[in-house]
Amino acid sequence: MKVRDVMSKDVQVARPGDSLQEVATRMASGDFGFMPVADGDRLIGTITDRDITIRAVAGGAACSAPVVEYITREPHTVRADEDLKTVLDAMGDRQIRRLPVLDKDDRLVGVVSLGDLSTRVKEKYAGETLEDISRP
Repeated sequence: MKVRDVMSKDVQVARPGDSLQEVATRMASGDFGFMPVADGDRLIGTITDRDITIRAVAGGAACSAPVVEYITREPHTVRADEDLKTVLDAMGDRQIRRLPVLDKDDRLVGVVSLGDLSTRVKEKYAGETLEDISRP
């Protein structure tokens, strides 16, 4: 099974000029804490609710500040045609719960999360990955 078989395709995407407040509001209304940040269909980074809280708010950023100032640049990504076991291993090794998914032309096509994977792969593999992600 491949990443494209389990990834979320209908993904909310932040744009570089979106304000912190706009992004946080979208996260709150959608009940998620992670968004890819893209310029067109090109991924330039990611932002999490934790990034907004720790990097931006704790640092005194205004709600109107552009999200691009607080993104994680050059995030780890996966390809849509990668094998799920390979992705689980990478998530565990890097302690990452969500990854942007790119196509062969480096266009953002979705997001894959540990939750997506846990419903489609052997419970043993998902459990091992969660254990790896959670270690200090």
